[in-house]
Amino acid sequence: MIGENEKRREIVGSKKKAIILGAGSASKILLGILTETNKMPYKPVCILDDDENKINSVIYGVKVEGKIADVDFFCKKYDADAIIYAMPSVGGARKVEIINECRMTGRKVLVIPNYYTFVDSSSQPMVLAKVDILDLLGREQIKVNVKGIKEFVKDKVVLVTGGGGSIGSELCRQVARYNPKQLIIFDIYENNAYDIQQELKRHYPSLNLLTLIGSVRDSKKVNDVFKKYRPEVVFHAAAHKHVPLMEDSPNEAIKNNVSGTYKVAKAAGENGVKKFILISTDKAVNPTNIMGATKRICEMIIQAMDKRYKTEYAAVRFGNVLGSNGSVIPLFKKQIEEGGPVTVTHKDIVRYFMTISEAVSLVLEAAVYAKGGEIFVLDMGKPVKIYDLAVNLIRLSGHVPDEDIKIEFCGLRPGEKLYEECLMSEEGLEKTENDLISVGKPLDFDEENLFRKIEELYIEAYNETDRMKELVKELVPTYVIDKK
Repeated sequence: MIGENEKRREIVGSKKKAIILGAGSASKILLGILTETNKMPYKPVCILDDDENKINSVIYGVKVEGKIADVDFFCKKYDADAIIYAMPSVGGARKVEIINECRMTGRKVLVIPNYYTFVDSSSQPMVLAKVDILDLLGREQIKVNVKGIKEFVKDKVVLVTGGGGSIGSELCRQVARYNPKQLIIFDIYENNAYDIQQELKRHYPSLNLLTLIGSVRDSKKVNDVFKKYRPEVVFHAAAHKHVPLMEDSPNEAIKNNVSGTYKVAKAAGENGVKKFILISTDKAVNPTNIMGATKRICEMIIQAMDKRYKTEYAAVRFGNVLGSNGSVIPLFKKQIEEGGPVTVTHKDIVRYFMTISEAVSLVLEAAVYAKGGEIFVLDMGKPVKIYDLAVNLIRLSGHVPDEDIKIEFCGLRPGEKLYEECLMSEEGLEKTENDLISVGKPLDFDEENLFRKIEELYIEAYNETDRMKELVKELVPTYVIDKK
């Protein structure tokens, strides 16, 4: 029989050699995992860090040998197979610069997970990831009040409508992490709901989880859920969000977004929900598409409901999230896999981007701050050119833009802007404790007229009117109908 020490030497000898970037706390956790377990296929050969005080120090038997700028030299010295970026506190332009330097060495470049997942002892075993387009956006690491969110969620019954969607499922993941009394997933799409249900069962076997199939359009179903399970916190993420599709089906946008929000918000108030958080969008600001206009009506609904019930209603407005259903990243990846071309609507089109996990963590923190009637606005950082995203993604895939994979411009789609706005000018902005979360003052509008118009829109939508956009314009004067 082979002895345990011999077995361990055999395993270590078969591992790939990795250079670790960073000698901070995250790196220490990583090195502990790499050197003390056999769960990962990498053996650290040296550490690089720009802090001169750390040079020649030793972590888990691995020496800090030099600065990050010398990564190519040390890759050759050790014939390294991979470089692991382990500096979650270093973000923005510096992170992009370092990763690009690493890619020039020709070695595989890996990054540690999101910092909060990384240090959370309740998270699953760490999985190193290849450099992704997210790592090349130059975004700073987002920080949230984890303690405040945990206290807010812990021991509460939390309902997430649209819980199987991109935002909804991430809300479920993060809520589950903070030990709710019960988490209720509510979604009309059974496959999506099933996927997140099974994921949460695997990762949180002790979670009190309930998955319900139903539509936010169904008043009786919605009311039954609220009466039977008595949720204390509701995150309303159910909505039709695809701009071009809603341009062609405006009545469906009204049925699902406006009527659905009205019915769920009303049920929340009538059943004593403590907080109701609407997931909104920057497309609600001076909307040029029906989807954005319906979301603006939804914001008006929750502001009006806040005056009618004891429930604290608020909306959280943010821009595009990377990797969500219908976002450009999955589309670009598919186009690259098919050999191109990659289609960009306009060379100058820009969007504010945030990862799904970042957006949801800020939504949860905004929910902590909510007192009722607010429209919270998330700081999405600097706008990103879609063309640059396409170029970087093609390069990450190992191709040369416009040589191996062509980029074609196909023109703006119906209802699409070159840029998005995050706040209507008349709302004003006030900062919260988190600089990435601001709050706009509630707008003045005629509540009785709002509810009367919503009833009219509901009737016209189910009568399949051809004038829905014009009718919405009467309620949302800032809505500019796209005539294309």
